Amino acid sequence: MEKKTINFINKLIEKSTEAFIMGLEIYNKPTIKYRVEGFSFFICNAWELMLKAKLLKEEKSIYFSNQPNRTISLTRAIELIFTNNKNPLRINLETINELRNTSTHFITEDYEKIYAPLFQACVKNYCDKLLEFHNIDITNQIAQDFLTLRTVFSDFDETELLAKYPPELAEKLIFNNNNIQVLEKQNNNNFAFTINHYLYITKNPKNADFKISVDRNSNSKGTIIREIRNPNNTHIFSHGKLTKYIKEELEKRNILFEYSLSNGEIKKSFTTNTLNLFIQFYDMKNNEKFSFKHVIGESCQYTYSINAAEFIINEIKKDPKSIYENLKKGIEIKKKITSGAKEF
Repeated sequence: MEKKTINFINKLIEKSTEAFIMGLEIYNKPTIKYRVEGFSFFICNAWELMLKAKLLKEEKSIYFSNQPNRTISLTRAIELIFTNNKNPLRINLETINELRNTSTHFITEDYEKIYAPLFQACVKNYCDKLLEFHNIDITNQIAQDFLTLRTVFSDFDETELLAKYPPELAEKLIFNNNNIQVLEKQNNNNFAFTINHYLYITKNPKNADFKISVDRNSNSKGTIIREIRNPNNTHIFSHGKLTKYIKEELEKRNILFEYSLSNGEIKKSFTTNTLNLFIQFYDMKNNEKFSFKHVIGESCQYTYSINAAEFIINEIKKDPKSIYENLKKGIEIKKKITSGAKEF
């Protein structure tokens, strides 16, 4: 491949990631009201540039045969790369692209209630494909935390819409919402992805994602709500599935995790034994953020959350070649300290 083409590909990828980050910044900035339109524009631009770079890597033309100075549209790039029109990722991207193409028309804040789960899935899909197609981990440019979109919390209320807007616009909003709800049920997280924030009281601030304080003199009164959480929604991984997920993510993100066994053999695979080291060292079974204990009669089992998976992956990413030994040494030191305390 010519150096000129390689430079062009790199430029496309660079501008793609800039557009992606710009979309995140617009969507997550509280003072901007042009969130839906701005995000849909920049995320589609990011995808278009990234997919065109992919086509050029495969030595395929991104130009119209009868108009060599004009490049193909995002719609065409999607069709060329994601050939299965039932692919949830493709349906997600085409749905957001359709929104982008109509964003010059009147769009209300209620569109955000409809499209927020699609936007979140689109962000995840972009990160995955940028890594798969171009070996670029976006978290090297922007922190993982910023990949979560700030979304509205109010529900979609058809009665409210009918009272708020002219019949034509209200009907369109309701139709779009119903259509997306049907598509969401038919597809997986590559089409729509909802992130829930669970609030609960803990005496240990280390277990909290963020903190609040209680002031009895405040004018705003709060009420403690005790709610039974469904671990099937919050802690979705068995021990084996968590191992498999982390192993696949390490491979996908090109994190070269390796360690030496006592016999000198070099291992380069994340195993259930490796997971046990993390669970033991970080006491993950006693942290509700990471695990949930299911008690059935006299036996118990643990399931684990996506937070546990991401925490382990990020710890490995910091030092992939030494973390295994460091964990083993750390566990031995903890055992000595505990044993010494008992003797004392």
